[in-house]
Amino acid sequence: MSTRKPLPAIKPNTLAFETQALVKPTGFREYDARWWFGIPGHEKDPDLNLYGVQALGEGLGTLMHERGVGPKIAVGHDFRHYSLSIKQALTVGLMNAGIEVLDIGLALSPMAYFAQFHLDCPGVAMVTASHNSNGWTGVKMGIEPPLTFGPDEMSRLKDIVLNGESQPRAGGAYRYVDGVREAFIADLVKDVKLKNPIKVVAACGNGTAGAFAEDVLRGIGAEVVAVECELDYTFPNYNPNPEDMKMLHAMRDSCLKHGADVALGFDGDGDRCGVVDNEGEEIFADKVGVMLARDLSALNPNAQFVVDVKSTGLFNTDPVLIKNGAKTDYYKTGHSYIKRRSKELNALVGFEKSGHYFFNAPIGRGYDCGLTSAIAILQMLDRNPDKSMADLRRALPKTWGSPTMSPFCADEEKYGVVDRIIKDVQDDAAAGETILGQKIVDVNTVNGVRMTLEDGTWGLMRASSNTPNLVVVVESPASEENMIGMFREIERRLSAYDEVGEFDQKI
Repeated sequence: MSTRKPLPAIKPNTLAFETQALVKPTGFREYDARWWFGIPGHEKDPDLNLYGVQALGEGLGTLMHERGVGPKIAVGHDFRHYSLSIKQALTVGLMNAGIEVLDIGLALSPMAYFAQFHLDCPGVAMVTASHNSNGWTGVKMGIEPPLTFGPDEMSRLKDIVLNGESQPRAGGAYRYVDGVREAFIADLVKDVKLKNPIKVVAACGNGTAGAFAEDVLRGIGAEVVAVECELDYTFPNYNPNPEDMKMLHAMRDSCLKHGADVALGFDGDGDRCGVVDNEGEEIFADKVGVMLARDLSALNPNAQFVVDVKSTGLFNTDPVLIKNGAKTDYYKTGHSYIKRRSKELNALVGFEKSGHYFFNAPIGRGYDCGLTSAIAILQMLDRNPDKSMADLRRALPKTWGSPTMSPFCADEEKYGVVDRIIKDVQDDAAAGETILGQKIVDVNTVNGVRMTLEDGTWGLMRASSNTPNLVVVVESPASEENMIGMFREIERRLSAYDEVGEFDQKI
């Protein structure tokens, strides 16, 4: 079957929608793919249909042949009512391109990455919208374990699909592989046994992680209080996203109610883990990363870490990390970027503020896994039996930081807007302009722009890689007043751009 060339726009409930491939170009993002697939009754038209998914599979298979990769791929899907049908359409496309498809069934993203090693399989395609709300779908892809696609692969895949360059080939096949879930769980818990009693709330927001978290955490000896672990693709309580304050507040309430030592929350595809301590305090993922870096650098002196530009400045200034000889590299936000950078530098761990953690040997295989993160957090507590999670949090130097905030900016506009913002900040720094009465002493443009003042207060503005938004984060080691002041400055700057809309949340 030849590939149907995707059309730029097709209306639902038309002949074209039922016979032609719809693939909106903006769905191809920097390191994965996300589209609005649609839900009944929603006013927004779909960005993608099933023929479009099939075209995506054909394009991915063609890319695998083009890159000289063995024609075998593991595919999995998350627990949304449409994900299985999307995976099946993707499978048809892959088979048309001459690829052997190993279907691992319902999966977490890290389980799909594990399958590459477990099944000796070069390719992976995980159908998931991660933490996005219902109606969204996407595919996380890779052809070089443990790495996932970056801009180069995504750009070439986009060209293949949108330009109709897919090449049908013979040799495609399909096989369902049973038992990968059990092998994944066994791999996580092997050689791990807590020495001290630890009571943990496992919050899954009714997402796919609910089929895994209890078994894993009990498997290492924790006492588990399961919260919203029943699979329900309507997400009746909150969207499973451990950066969302609604989920964090629900975790806080459960932790206090049950007297737990810690609450751990997992996103929709299980590659991130959020933390609330025993006193009900939400701990942002970059601060948890500093705590883990302290613990792990004591065991591994002179350890190398990688963090994204949204992360706290403590990775460079924390006295414990300095004493342990730890080194930290600030790099681009995005699971593909941090994963690749961590491998390149042979880092022990890569940390993202969003909660993606990448543990390399001897802890993990280099891919992001919320359950591996959860185990590392519980082992940290186990190694500090005289300290609570709140004690470990309080032991960090004080900073005042914001959540990740996301003002609207269309996918077609956001990168151009950020380029203009970068130039404005660079010009202001060069001219000696002041913010909060201080000069801008550093302008980091590795990913958007992170401007730092004389007292260490900093603010970041960048384009989101997977939603139509900008990303804003601010932090001050000096005072809450300066942290808020930096946000007001960013708010003022963004108000000058008509393309930038309302914030999802503010401070």
